[in-house]
Amino acid sequence: MQKSGLSILILLAILSTSVFGQDTLKSITLKEIWTDYKFMAKSVRGVNSLKNGKEYTMIKKGSIVIYDYKSGDSISTLVNKNDLMVKDSENPIRIGSYSMNSDENKFLFPTESESIYRHSSKADYYIWDVKTKELTQLSKGGKQSLADFSPQSDKVAFVRDNDIFIVNLITGEEKQITTDGQKNHIINGTCDWVYEEEFGFTKGFNWSPDGNNIAYYRFDESKVKEYTLEYYGELYPKWETYKYPKAGEDNSTVEIFVYNLESGVATKMDVGEETDQYIPRIKWTKDPNVLSIQRLNRLQNHLDILLADAIVGNSRIMYSEDNDYYIDITDNLTFLSNNKEFLITSEKDGYNHIYLYNMNGKVQRQLTSGNWDVTEIYGWDETVGFLYYQSAESSPLNRDIYKVSIKGKKTKISRQDGTNNASFSKNFKYYINNYSASGVPPVYTVVMSNGKEVRVIEDNAALKEKLSHYSISKPEFFKFTTPEITMPDGSQVELNAWKILPYDFDPEKKYPVLLSIYGGPGSQEVRNSWGGFNYMWYEMLAENGIIVMSVDNRGTGARGEVFKKMTYLELGKYETLDYIETAKYLGSLPYVNKDRIGIFGWSYGGFMSSNALFQGADYFNTAIAVAPVTNWRYYDNIYTERFMRTPQENPDGYDNNSPINHVDKLTGNYLLVHGNADDNVHPQNSMDLFSALVKADKQFDFMLYPNKNHSIYGGNTRYHLFNKMTDFLYEHLKD
Repeated sequence: MQKSGLSILILLAILSTSVFGQDTLKSITLKEIWTDYKFMAKSVRGVNSLKNGKEYTMIKKGSIVIYDYKSGDSISTLVNKNDLMVKDSENPIRIGSYSMNSDENKFLFPTESESIYRHSSKADYYIWDVKTKELTQLSKGGKQSLADFSPQSDKVAFVRDNDIFIVNLITGEEKQITTDGQKNHIINGTCDWVYEEEFGFTKGFNWSPDGNNIAYYRFDESKVKEYTLEYYGELYPKWETYKYPKAGEDNSTVEIFVYNLESGVATKMDVGEETDQYIPRIKWTKDPNVLSIQRLNRLQNHLDILLADAIVGNSRIMYSEDNDYYIDITDNLTFLSNNKEFLITSEKDGYNHIYLYNMNGKVQRQLTSGNWDVTEIYGWDETVGFLYYQSAESSPLNRDIYKVSIKGKKTKISRQDGTNNASFSKNFKYYINNYSASGVPPVYTVVMSNGKEVRVIEDNAALKEKLSHYSISKPEFFKFTTPEITMPDGSQVELNAWKILPYDFDPEKKYPVLLSIYGGPGSQEVRNSWGGFNYMWYEMLAENGIIVMSVDNRGTGARGEVFKKMTYLELGKYETLDYIETAKYLGSLPYVNKDRIGIFGWSYGGFMSSNALFQGADYFNTAIAVAPVTNWRYYDNIYTERFMRTPQENPDGYDNNSPINHVDKLTGNYLLVHGNADDNVHPQNSMDLFSALVKADKQFDFMLYPNKNHSIYGGNTRYHLFNKMTDFLYEHLKD
């Protein structure tokens, strides 16, 4: 009888754990997400491969430590934080980021950084000499940008106040090599706002391989119109004015120069007589006297790659490409050491693939092919003749790592289904793989170039264990189609999507739905990867009875050129139709309340959520738009004209699908959010939408965040914003 009683007690304990254990699961809170950052995944940052290819450096507890790729052992401390003492200071400088010279014995540390635009900054740079253990200030004439060692490690070039300077590290001499830099007028060595934002770079100068020359950009933005942002907090507001070329308006005139250090002469490179064009990239070839210059026409459908003689400035066209829509600019141009061939990616066969060309622009071989896209190039290993790259070959939802030989033989080297991102060692023997999957936080591993995993650096086990105590529902991927979702040839196409169901989902109930979208050209929201902070917000909404879903509409990426570019000249048209069709599909599901379907988006997503609510009033009852474009005439010309041409050429394309012209159709609940210091999507977009809504006698909710940019963060802002949006959704979606 005692044994039987003990068995009952054990059984009751098991039942208590399995049945009542679910009741002990924690509920996700916004404070945990946006104040405590409780669900932030650990990452591996500041990794730099040493040239021996066997070791790498990483910031560890404020110092720079050398690690062995294979064993993970710390070999030595290369820079000790306690040594980085500035004269007359009680504390060492803090290492936030760093760069090293080619000899790996000198370091550049930016300190006291200040933002210029979204991606650019200036700082006080310090140089640390590993051999002498000396810390010296790079320059005392004011903060610097983009400081960069010469290949011979004897000089550093930087930009200050729109001019380029060179510091001789042997003599200590500082020399100014351009003198006409002026705010909102002339820029040397870096780029204007629109190049930084849309062509994705800020460093506008490059040392030649032998260190004898510096190639640099010169922007004349005197004809570009200005935009002014207002900042609050003082007795009188502060005004910041900068050059912002809107669609159809004048751009900067861009020239390329090469400065010779020995002669002190800057020679202008021949980029043609046309000035209304773009120079999105420059890159030195393997010949230190030959500079490659990419030249793109204003419509962005014709690309030339020029080879310019650095001594005299003459140039010739090495490569040309035309496209019926537009050409995406990448960093995928690789010159081979024989100086006779180069590798480049192109969508010319309908998908983004890798090609081998000779220096006369004749294609030698297509290295990859198939109905899938190459998504990133990691580098060319000259010793074994392999190019390492990432692709969506297995699925548009995944990213895998491959290598391909010069003859086109490819091998998959990543082994996990999901998203793989690689950072290779200098000799390509190892790479650090950042892997994640849907609902699976990032895992960082060291992998050999043949795909064999060596060790785990960070597995985010603590976060995984933490998540196990919450009512998390793993996102489910699915596809759907409707008769209205077709390609240009009339064929139907499936859209990829995911959904997060409530943890206690009951198929007999009817749930409200929030559709979270972005939808811009080439973007993807439906990916087999970790979702980050918004993902935890989605889980919180699902936990509170709202199904959350996302869909990649026509116009999104990793499905070939036709799918991506079918929105050309009509941004917003097909995306809106796809979201309406999505709402129809959702309304047909037995567990969805078709009268409670909402949509949320930020930036381009805000443009689309506004369109969906206004034009799809019969299917959406609620929308949130954060920092939306409301009229494409207000956005910058490089981005907008790439997809729409100019408003002068395509007025209907601009006007027919801008939310500001559809306000009369609004019948649902609309929350509009903007930061008043948004230098990217100007608050003008929302202000003019207000006027249109008021004129149409439409009620709406609005939140303006003072002094906040396009990302709307800082202090308590994100927590406040997501509180606002959550309350709005609970009020209008939940029963």
